[in-house]
Amino acid sequence: MPNAPTILLVEDEDDSVLLLESAFRKAGFTNPVHRVAHGALAIEYLSNAASPKKRTVPLPALILLDLKLPLMSGIEVLKWVRTHPTLHAMIVIIFTSSAEPSDIAAAYRNGANSYLIKPTSLGALTELASGLRSYWLRLNVPPNEPR
Repeated sequence: MPNAPTILLVEDEDDSVLLLESAFRKAGFTNPVHRVAHGALAIEYLSNAASPKKRTVPLPALILLDLKLPLMSGIEVLKWVRTHPTLHAMIVIIFTSSAEPSDIAAAYRNGANSYLIKPTSLGALTELASGLRSYWLRLNVPPNEPR
């Protein structure tokens, strides 16, 4: 896929990243995945990507955002994105191990587009990755890129 849209993965656990990368490969992903390990780095990345004159990193097509992060929680990152003047419509998918009703409610209340609970098996994660690619990266019509 030429010029495949970038995915920003905000995840602090290396094991989760390795499993997800394996699932992406099995699902046939060709999209570049840029990983940051905590919320403050996500904001730094997104601030850079949203600045067309100073941009040194690609604007992601979507963000896969863990909730339980060091330095700044996923909810704090989500709130920041939703109040940013040019990124407010960006697709943000919460991708977490938490099935707590309060976490799910907080994510949607603060503007998450979707809430996915991390599967523990590679097969289930590969199936989720295929669905993610089919819907969010092929069928979904995203908002215009900030200029």
